[in-house]
Amino acid sequence: MALDGVVTVIDARHIWQHIDESSEAKEQIAFADVILLNKTDLVPAGEIDRLEARIREMNLAAKVYRTERAEVGMDKILNIGGFNLDRALEVDPMFLEPEYPFEWAGVYQFEAGRYDLVMQSGPDPTMNAVLMPLENASFQSLESVQFDAVLTFSDKEQPVEPGGSISPGTILHQLMLRDGEKRFFIDIRRAGAYALFTQHHPDEFAMAIPVEYALQKEYKPDHEHDEEISSVGITTEGDVDEKKLNKWLQKLLSENGVDIFRMKGILSIAQHSRRFVFQGVHMLFDGRPDREWGSEPRHNSLIFIGRNLDRAGLTKGFEQCLA
Repeated sequence: MALDGVVTVIDARHIWQHIDESSEAKEQIAFADVILLNKTDLVPAGEIDRLEARIREMNLAAKVYRTERAEVGMDKILNIGGFNLDRALEVDPMFLEPEYPFEWAGVYQFEAGRYDLVMQSGPDPTMNAVLMPLENASFQSLESVQFDAVLTFSDKEQPVEPGGSISPGTILHQLMLRDGEKRFFIDIRRAGAYALFTQHHPDEFAMAIPVEYALQKEYKPDHEHDEEISSVGITTEGDVDEKKLNKWLQKLLSENGVDIFRMKGILSIAQHSRRFVFQGVHMLFDGRPDREWGSEPRHNSLIFIGRNLDRAGLTKGFEQCLA
């Protein structure tokens, strides 16, 4: 007998009384592979949208179906492959894609000098931004500083009023964007390639810089809130050192296993030709070799769902397991 998946039924009319105060309600949502959002006929559509968004913040991996009287097709709750990563990836190709505290990065080749950065009114009155120097204008160089950018986005914001400057380095600038057009400056002391990471997509603010970016990358934003339960995704190239991985997982589960409700992923183990697929529930861990990598690019993709997850710590800990 094998566990196919976990189905949770949520009373859409009454869940708001419990979702932020009841640990049991939060954990049932976090453990679910499929969530039936029931009694939707008794709740306004706008409130249902808000509730579903809140649920997805707590468990981005679950499939959510809106129902009345819990009526749902059997194909939605049977043979769902909740513990089958290949099935999950077929349903949602972005299932294991990591989330970031920024939506966009553009790589620019700047000469030394001062550059205008002009922004219009957008969906938020502020936007956080980080400017980081790169070795060169390439995707590989951009990816090499992504983790540093994540850490910087967790720092305290440094407000920048219109007419102020953005400087390269590990500084989280908070651009103050009130009504109308706002002009800032980018100060470059040394010519070279630089990556500008922005909290929101620049198109939302009609951002303009007098130098065209050499390349850009869009990221899946985490929409992080203060709630305890969240999801953390990690995706990286490279092979994993099996001994380092085992040591890290043992330490992680012994210290934080109670707070890690679910975890699953695909690993590229050094000197192994087959993918390694794993899953875990609290301190229980199960893994097995899967199909051959073949011509598929070797990579590692993991997702953790739990309480008070340390995104930066999990990412750093796993990256230290790479061979």
